[in-house]
Amino acid sequence: MKLMKIALLGLLGSAALSIVMAQAASTGSFKVEHFNYSEWAKGRFSEAVTVTGAQRFIYLAGVGAEDETATTGGAIRHTDDVYAQCKYAWDKVKRTLEKQNATLGDIVKVTTYVTDMRAQPLVGKCRSEVLAGLPLPAHTLVGVSTLAWPGMMFEVDVTAVK
Repeated sequence: MKLMKIALLGLLGSAALSIVMAQAASTGSFKVEHFNYSEWAKGRFSEAVTVTGAQRFIYLAGVGAEDETATTGGAIRHTDDVYAQCKYAWDKVKRTLEKQNATLGDIVKVTTYVTDMRAQPLVGKCRSEVLAGLPLPAHTLVGVSTLAWPGMMFEVDVTAVK
């Protein structure tokens, strides 16, 4: 039942966001920008997309434990440690938001993907530590059979509003 409530909150948040975006689109009063900070991701996807109107919406691409340096080509760090992958990914989220003049406190929606639901306690501990003292965003945890790269056990998708 709790998962259904969490999923419903996520859907309601997405619906509200869609309404806001539709209103902004109808008036032509917003600007969309795409950003890449890691060399390995360039040409593959945008790491951050901002939509600026009365508020600025910041959408981060799924963030995992990919090494950002160009020399590794996005190799996965901590392939045997989901907690370490979570901490590394959330550090990347924090740094990416800072480049957008935002903070972890501006996050309104999080979707977490794990390849093994038994990791939920460790991932929950990681998220609680990272967001300690901040308003908690809506959150959905999804179990998947695999993620983008071999060894990847954790990925987080974040939306922030500034």
